[in-house]
Amino acid sequence: MQPGGPNIQQILQQAQEMQQKLAATQQELAESELTGTAGGGLVTAVVTGGGELKRLDIDPKVVDPDDVETLSDLVVAAVRDANRAAQELAAQKMGPLAAGMGGMDDLGGLGKLFG
Repeated sequence: MQPGGPNIQQILQQAQEMQQKLAATQQELAESELTGTAGGGLVTAVVTGGGELKRLDIDPKVVDPDDVETLSDLVVAAVRDANRAAQELAAQKMGPLAAGMGGMDDLGGLGKLFG
């Protein structure tokens, strides 16, 4: 090993810590529930941080057998709104982890071994 070069044990420990943080953050996201609405709250969708639709609430006032298209549009809009919130949460939670990986290019060529 060259003097002043990276300490492989430190690098491996940092990588393991980063992996643990990433797994914990992914678990936190999967357990998070986010809500999206449409039509001023007439339709509400709840999704997980991973984008899984958990619940859909529809106010009976919006149910019109002669206008199913509007209801469909509101459902789609509510689900999109909830998924947008999930994506924002993921970016907020994962952003610092991705930034922490930015220094991986400074590993004295080790990035080429793993990249």
